[in-house]
Amino acid sequence: MAENSGNREQDHERIRTVCAQVPLIDAHAHNVVGLDSNLPFLVCLREARGLDAVRQSLAFQRSLKELAVLYGCEPTLAAIEQYRQSVGLEAISQKCFDAANIEFVLLDDGLTMDKMVSIGWHRKFVPGVHRLLCIETVAEAILNQGIQANMRWTLESFDHRFISTLDSYPFKVVAFKSIAAYRSGLRINPLVSAQESEDALHENLRWGSPVRVSKKALVDFIFVRALEVATQRGIPMQIHTGFGDKDLQLELANPLHLRAVLEHSTFSQCRVVLLHGSYPFMREASYLAGVYPQVHLDFGLVVPKLSVRGMRCAVSDLLDLAPVNKIMFSTDGYAFPETFYLGAKWSREILARVLIEAFDNGDMLLEEALAAADGILGRNALEFYKLDGRDGFSASTDNLTKLQQSISGTNLLHVRLLLADGSGQRRCRVIPLERFEGVVVSHGVGYTQASMGMTSFSDVPAADSGLSVVGEIRLMPDMTTKRRLPWFMEHEVVLVDMHVKPGVPWQLCPRSTLRRISQALEKDYGLVVRAGFESEFYLMKQSAGPKRWEGVDMTPYCSSAGFDASASIMSEMSSVLLALDIGIEQMHCESGGGQFEMAMSHAPCLSAADNLLLIREAIIAIAQKHLLHATFLPKYNSAAAGSGSHVHLSIWQGASNVFMARGPGGAHGMSKIGQEFLAGVLHHLPAILAFTAPIPNSYARIQPNTWSGAYQCWGRDNREAPLRTASPPGVDSDLVSNFELKSFDGCANPHLGLAAIIAAGIDGLQKHRQLPEPVDVNPSVLEAGKVSRLPRTLGEAIKALESDKVLLEHLGAPLVTAICAIRKAEVQFYKDREDSEELLVDRY
Repeated sequence: MAENSGNREQDHERIRTVCAQVPLIDAHAHNVVGLDSNLPFLVCLREARGLDAVRQSLAFQRSLKELAVLYGCEPTLAAIEQYRQSVGLEAISQKCFDAANIEFVLLDDGLTMDKMVSIGWHRKFVPGVHRLLCIETVAEAILNQGIQANMRWTLESFDHRFISTLDSYPFKVVAFKSIAAYRSGLRINPLVSAQESEDALHENLRWGSPVRVSKKALVDFIFVRALEVATQRGIPMQIHTGFGDKDLQLELANPLHLRAVLEHSTFSQCRVVLLHGSYPFMREASYLAGVYPQVHLDFGLVVPKLSVRGMRCAVSDLLDLAPVNKIMFSTDGYAFPETFYLGAKWSREILARVLIEAFDNGDMLLEEALAAADGILGRNALEFYKLDGRDGFSASTDNLTKLQQSISGTNLLHVRLLLADGSGQRRCRVIPLERFEGVVVSHGVGYTQASMGMTSFSDVPAADSGLSVVGEIRLMPDMTTKRRLPWFMEHEVVLVDMHVKPGVPWQLCPRSTLRRISQALEKDYGLVVRAGFESEFYLMKQSAGPKRWEGVDMTPYCSSAGFDASASIMSEMSSVLLALDIGIEQMHCESGGGQFEMAMSHAPCLSAADNLLLIREAIIAIAQKHLLHATFLPKYNSAAAGSGSHVHLSIWQGASNVFMARGPGGAHGMSKIGQEFLAGVLHHLPAILAFTAPIPNSYARIQPNTWSGAYQCWGRDNREAPLRTASPPGVDSDLVSNFELKSFDGCANPHLGLAAIIAAGIDGLQKHRQLPEPVDVNPSVLEAGKVSRLPRTLGEAIKALESDKVLLEHLGAPLVTAICAIRKAEVQFYKDREDSEELLVDRY
């Protein structure tokens, strides 16, 4: 008997050890605030605000003692606050996050607080930081921006802006979040009518600015539309359920009210997370998770805001019916690093107690209890939110930390409005912060229409472009893209759309064109194209030879010595891109001496194109800092390897990559959808080159036997084919996950290049175009006539575009006219110049 008792205690200790040591994934939290925030520290130790009597609660008194132990001070509020002020926010955060051992945190920055730090700031203490997007906050921001711009909202115009905004957020938004419980409750009507919603919108707007979405029909409409987007994108929706501040009607926060949504056929494949353990409705939440496949649970806030008994009972109640793999941990930390520590500490302790009880009761075997601990505290969320490895975390963390520290201590003075024109050149306007926030956010800034007719050699519009010195557009900032410039901390940068007037896109706007064509693909076929660019460039130093510049080294492809020689610069570039929230998959030396490649993570096309512009900005800025010159020019030195901007493309339907073969109709590792889309791109490739290879110099690169794709063909892992299907690690060898377009270079406007590719793919789907057989040899060795050469010159590409009625229809005649005029002017200007590379190397 004594021996069995000893074994049982050893088993208990194993459960405690796993709970205590497993790295945590904090699946729901909020930003930290500065020590000078007007938010009182007292809020850290209670849930409801404004109740001084909470000082006498069990959770408050327990938490006070625990923080005193952590800080080595007296267990009084005054002593803890004095300690916080004496050591500073950085030291407090380091201590709390180190003790919590949090590997990932998902942050909802929709809860705005005084002196709130950025999402990126948290990466100094947590390896993986991802964003949650509060849908009501997005809706209110859109409506308030419209009011400031004197817009007359209709439900249709609001819906268009709302859905476009949700779609425009980077893929690193891992989940949406709804606080409908705080507004009109969870009795959501999935069939809310357009008329009801429109009436509610206008009634809400009559209350003036700032708008607080609260009318039930409007709240329901926003919830339903956002859940539709989330379901299509394959990301979950977190939903506030149960207790909260006193402005919440608790009876309407019962998750049982969500059954109408869960029963609706549109949402049979959605994924929702009931936050806060739904306290005091834990059993109702457990029931829903047990009977609805869409429902998952999160017990943040319940732990540590209740008494020890209350926490244990709440977590135990959730386990009564809910599958163990559908329960997840979070701290619901906010404002103060201490909330993360307390949530982590007590979640480990309470879960250990609950699992030990389940083990002793015979509900679980020991190995099942250990697996449950690992799953609930981390693995369930890792898989549910698709947090593949440490996304966005790299060996350059030390550099990133220094950058973030510099940023946090620097005053913001200006905002750069960034765009790329028809010639692919990046241009910007720089606006003082006060004017940007007071005027430009709502009304934009004036900009000449002639900009979309300018060439690489002249700042006047090309002849026959349809553009002249007369006429102005508005540059409208897309606030979802705004971020701090790590290499010049006094500035932020934001991508802009070109509008005829605020809210009306200009038909020559590259970003609006890509957004419109992407939306057409999604509307007609339910498909989203994701893109990942490989950006090749030269790092160059001044030369004493015949050319002004030469590579910083003469090492070959993937040279370890070559990379090591420039490792500090490349590491700094990597850190800067990470600070800009741009993921890097790999980087290496390329074949040309001083040539490098950085491969970026894939993202929806608009985000991928935006990121590519920022990548080019960052690489050039860091090179200049080190007294070097970086260029993306396709062919600076005729004897050296050319530089491209290869793009990998995949096709998604919700969370599924549907480019890969699944079910009937598959061939060559591709689905029927994938084959038809790729066939469309192949068919229109000569015309697409006018966008992706936009200057005469581009065609010095696109030559046989240079891995640049000179023939109109495709192949499986054939690097001489311009279209190459690929099977990266983790994909079955019989399948392909994406295709690469190699005939895309660093002079191209990425928005226009991707727009042309998607338009061609849509044509392939519409006409059910068939792929020819793949070319599995170097196409240059095939007999004449077997495959066609792609355009050998820009002039040939222009002729192909002018005769391509499909691209003309999809992209619009005014845009195609302007692009053809620019390209013709480029051909004429450079045809007799022997020094064209010396001019272009400064432009690109």
